[in-house]
Amino acid sequence: MGTTHEQFNVGGMSCSFCAESIEKAYSRTDGVEDVDVSLAHEEVLVEYDDDLLSEVAVKDTLRDLGYTIRDPDKAKRYEQQQAELADGKRRLLIAGGASIVVAALMGWMIFVMGRFESASPAMDLAALGLALGTMFGPGRYIKQKAFQSLRRGIFNQHVLLEAGAFAGLLGGLLGLFVFSSFPTVHFFAVSVFITTYHILSEYTSLIVRTRASQAVQNLLDLQPDTARRVSDGGDVEEVPLDDLDVGDYVRVKPGENIPVDGTVVEGESTVDESVATGESIPEEKTGGDTVIGGSVNETGTLLIEVTATGEDAFLNQVAREIEEARAMKPGIIQLADRVLKYFVPGVLTIAALSFLFWVVAPLAWGAAPNVQRGAFAALAVLVLGYPCALGMATPLALIRGGGKAANRGILMRSGDAFQIFPDVDHVVLDKTGTITVGEPAVSEVVAFGADEVDVLTTAASAEAFSEHPLADAILEFVDEQDVEVADPDAFDSVTGKGVRATVASDDVLVGKPGWLSDEGIDLSKGGDDIERLQGRGLTVAGVVRGGDLIGLIGIGDEIKADAAETIQRMRDAGITPVILTGDNERTAQAVAEEVGIDRVMADVLPDEKREEIGRLQEAGHRVAMVGDGINDAPALTQADIGIAIGAGTDIAIESADIVLMGHRLGGVMDAYEIGNESYRKTCQNLATAFAFNGIGVAAATTGLVHPVFAMLAMVLSVSAVLANSFAGQLLSGEDVNTEFALDERTGGDVSDGRAAAD
Repeated sequence: MGTTHEQFNVGGMSCSFCAESIEKAYSRTDGVEDVDVSLAHEEVLVEYDDDLLSEVAVKDTLRDLGYTIRDPDKAKRYEQQQAELADGKRRLLIAGGASIVVAALMGWMIFVMGRFESASPAMDLAALGLALGTMFGPGRYIKQKAFQSLRRGIFNQHVLLEAGAFAGLLGGLLGLFVFSSFPTVHFFAVSVFITTYHILSEYTSLIVRTRASQAVQNLLDLQPDTARRVSDGGDVEEVPLDDLDVGDYVRVKPGENIPVDGTVVEGESTVDESVATGESIPEEKTGGDTVIGGSVNETGTLLIEVTATGEDAFLNQVAREIEEARAMKPGIIQLADRVLKYFVPGVLTIAALSFLFWVVAPLAWGAAPNVQRGAFAALAVLVLGYPCALGMATPLALIRGGGKAANRGILMRSGDAFQIFPDVDHVVLDKTGTITVGEPAVSEVVAFGADEVDVLTTAASAEAFSEHPLADAILEFVDEQDVEVADPDAFDSVTGKGVRATVASDDVLVGKPGWLSDEGIDLSKGGDDIERLQGRGLTVAGVVRGGDLIGLIGIGDEIKADAAETIQRMRDAGITPVILTGDNERTAQAVAEEVGIDRVMADVLPDEKREEIGRLQEAGHRVAMVGDGINDAPALTQADIGIAIGAGTDIAIESADIVLMGHRLGGVMDAYEIGNESYRKTCQNLATAFAFNGIGVAAATTGLVHPVFAMLAMVLSVSAVLANSFAGQLLSGEDVNTEFALDERTGGDVSDGRAAAD
């Protein structure tokens, strides 16, 4: 027994107030040692003493607050999200219908009957029925949340909303049974309207948060469901992965995914380990070398001894890192929340004092208590104090920024990205597929005693039957050069080293310099060039014809055309770029020098990438991480802002806050600039909203503001925020044709990017 960690996926969270309420509730629970809430991923991580608390008690705290705990199975979790969405839509339709009817009653009274006060008992009772039906029907769940929050001494948006709703209900009841001069229908209408608004805001938030993502499961699907287990007697049996134990032997054929982490016992092959390292050029594997589950065995058959299974396996560790990083991701306190922390209890206090003042103060000058004026004052304060415009100030600015970003091929998946981008001072970039294209390509050809075309023709002819990725790079380059290639008369592949072939009666070798040297080839004339090409991080293939070295081909991962320009834009903005890669130090340094990056961290595994991001954050830096691979996912989740290249893997995209459609690296700085602009709009919107709320609450304390006018003022404040967010866009005629803009800016790969993002 001792400290236990429990992680839950939570339904029903709609804003940062929800996250704060959960944190406060757990912080006031004996036995809870720490709690982290991720609103962006709807996850809660609780650390508690299991001698004082049970798992059931920990879960009951969430349920008592009115939140749901979703199934850990991701497919079932998505079904639950869809059910929540259907429930939210049903609530909205019912509450929206009640709002339309009560608005019609109000309109009839004001514009047809020309009066504000009670018009007829039938209309009053109809409005009462609508108010009770809305509050205790679709709005019942809000009351549960408000009650449980109040019981724990937590003042949040649910408490403020219910205070306004019950105040409207009380005012209507006073008008119905005590004061005939009260605007009964309008008081009841307030209860209906603010309940409906809250249901609408939560439903909108749920739509944004609900998506059909099963990316972590897709990650685990990289492993086959079964493996070929080889017994001591040599018999081969296909068994489920769960039946494998450490020390078992499995056989993997060419083209198959390696099912387990292990050590090669027999065979030679090239293995694509980009799943772990991000490196696009496959590794040569032979006896004694380690392999990683999820990697792709390309050329030879391998016999592998199992070294890790279950939760200890690499892909399961990555999945766990992602889940933990989501829940532990540093929280971002939005600007509105800093004020709303004090705003809610302040409004409740002012409403109560306003009512007491107009009931008690008249006694001081010999007048009777003015209950009606006190009721008007309290209700108007609660209506004008309800943070409607405040709640919309940030989302509207983000919606505008999101639309502008979409026109530049950028998908903003998290509002936090807008809030935090102005403070980012470090951008950490993966190398392969982020700064580079992510595929091996011929970078340089060196000829000795022959021209480059002759070197290429000889190499391509020898490699014509090869299935090695480096051979594919040579053949693709030759195709682009319109060089004719003849099939070899004889061909033999030497796994992990190169090829032997007969081309036009000449014996040809193409392969690693070390292998060529072992074959007795004199490489002295190419020594300096070999060292130079390897210094640039290139893989060198020597081309030998008739026993003589005729050329060298340097193959590497091509740097993106806009990489150097993007790095310079970062520097100009005061941002420090850093390379963080699983690739080797030499290759990483070569890329860094070419694009202008000073700091490089190489040979870093996925969990180490996340740790490096955490160290930068602990040092006080705000960090954005840019990557595209599975090995980047934990770091993307840990970073303050995770940015995925849209042409990358699903798991990287799911872990990110921002997705760049296509391959452009320049979208990072485009997103940064849009984020800064949106943050400025947010500040302007909040200033406008607070001005309306501040002036409105002050005026409401006089008791002279009719509840109808209070509602109109609330609508006006929202309209002002809406105009500030979108008027400039409409006046400037910004293009809203996202399809065209994406196609223009991503080089025509919209469909690929969108498919990856979906």
